[in-house]
Amino acid sequence: MKFSHREETREDRQFDILTDEKAGLRIAVSRLGAELISLARLNEAGEWIGFLYRDSEVAAPARGWANHATVMGYYLHRLKDGRSLYRGREIKGGTHGFLRAKTWHLIEVRTDEGGSVRYRITPEDFSETEYPLKVSLDLIYQMEMGKLSVTFEFRNDEPELSAHVSFGLHPGFAATGFDTFRLQMPRGLYRRHFLHDNYLSGETRDIDFAGGEMPFPREELPGSIILELVDVRRREFSYVDPPSGRWVIVDLTGVPYLTLWSDGGPFLCLEPCWGLTDYHDQRAFEEKEGIQIIPARGTLRAAFAMSPQLASSD
Repeated sequence: MKFSHREETREDRQFDILTDEKAGLRIAVSRLGAELISLARLNEAGEWIGFLYRDSEVAAPARGWANHATVMGYYLHRLKDGRSLYRGREIKGGTHGFLRAKTWHLIEVRTDEGGSVRYRITPEDFSETEYPLKVSLDLIYQMEMGKLSVTFEFRNDEPELSAHVSFGLHPGFAATGFDTFRLQMPRGLYRRHFLHDNYLSGETRDIDFAGGEMPFPREELPGSIILELVDVRRREFSYVDPPSGRWVIVDLTGVPYLTLWSDGGPFLCLEPCWGLTDYHDQRAFEEKEGIQIIPARGTLRAAFAMSPQLASSD
């Protein structure tokens, strides 16, 4: 069998472990938040090497960022003061939305060609103040040819109303230290969106980038660097940590926004985003920057991929 799946329980949390035996690639997903807590490859010595910050660790750290790859939605980053109005109805929630705090339903495991795990959240799993419409989400992690793809599949069961959502993933890639990692960005036109107190200020700057290493001082990362991929044709970003030999190619084809963040710890978050945080001068939820629209009785599908690699010891 090329793929194998097993379930595991740690600290009262359930995990799904999916392994590509042939490619030597393994993921671990917590059903709480459908969060990817491990992305690992088998090295030449037969050891599993993790690529995520605090890879496989479940207990909270003494300080610093406590997650691995947060699933964000049905909005991302923040609502101003934890609330917003959606078509005149109040919605409330914390940072990155409610998906991270829900226990997802495991719907399907495939261990044939292209092994995958599929999770689901439905309106029965959240309240009307968290999100008022009948919108479900399937999240699929699929491994194929040494690559992990992450797919969001929304379904709007409202018979007449279109639905508005923003979403993304918040993976932190491990580094030996805050000063050791490198990020290679493709050439193209980027638009940086600036923040004021964690909310969009309305100030932007266009960057015609020739390609190469991230052109931002890493000291700015704790404040978040939000980039709109205005005209970036080949959307492959390369994260490298030379001392450990780990690198990840992140394919953002079809992704409109990317957030770069770190709290100064040994990691860098590359967050594919379909939508942005609130403006400091808040708009209605349905008018949020980059909000995605699902037609009545319609669907929305979006994806990106990560290819983790280890440098040879030769």
